[in-house]
Amino acid sequence: MLGATAGRTTLGGEGLQHRDGSSHLVAATVPNCRAYDPAFAGELAIIFDHGARRMLEEGRDEFYYLTVMNENYPHPSIPTAAYEGVIKGIYRYATCGSVAVVHLLGAGAILREVIAAGEWLEREMAISSEIWSVTSYSELAREAAALERECRLSPTAPRKISYLAACLSGDAPIVAASDYVRAVPQMLVSYLPNRRFVVLGTDGFGRSDTRSVLREFFEVDCSSIALAAVQALVDSRRLPSMRLIEAASRLGAVASDPPWQR
Repeated sequence: MLGATAGRTTLGGEGLQHRDGSSHLVAATVPNCRAYDPAFAGELAIIFDHGARRMLEEGRDEFYYLTVMNENYPHPSIPTAAYEGVIKGIYRYATCGSVAVVHLLGAGAILREVIAAGEWLEREMAISSEIWSVTSYSELAREAAALERECRLSPTAPRKISYLAACLSGDAPIVAASDYVRAVPQMLVSYLPNRRFVVLGTDGFGRSDTRSVLREFFEVDCSSIALAAVQALVDSRRLPSMRLIEAASRLGAVASDPPWQR
């Protein structure tokens, strides 16, 4: 099942009929629905092939929900080493700088904003980051929940680490962004304890405008993601508070009510 022109910011100027901010949250409640929000055509092809083989060749009792967009942008090739991550829900897209001090997670239409934020942080603030493409927040949460349950019921067995925790090892703060309500990326928070985890999403009423204006309004644009990353580093005592003031000034951030109160 394909959710076309999905998300809250991908389809500009055509009214509110396509303003979907919660379908991935709903899909996560259906036990045999495997929901993915790919950003690139290569990710979509990998997921489509995987799902077709499981349903048609293996006869699995499950179905797939894939959200796609109508925005035009370059689509890079997906390296073979990333195929497993695409299916499991996350893979490292790039590293901006040398030793990354913050993880930036993005899905679907917002991944490119995350990539731009990482590039801005390196260029303007000398802050290195790891950029992760999240193809499925719900798949990551389900696997982590299953392992948590297994450890609870078999306390003497060797403890297993979830794929999510293995990817995002260490204690660097995390910023996760989505074109859906914040409850979607928040599904991961409890499975990465003792970490500063900032979640950005499109909570609030649907709006019809250009993509850039919509992303700025919902605070899931490049500037908002970059500022959230600096704040997470300051809150984690990895940067002095003056760096947040500097970043806010450079980005032209202005205090206002959150989107869901406007």
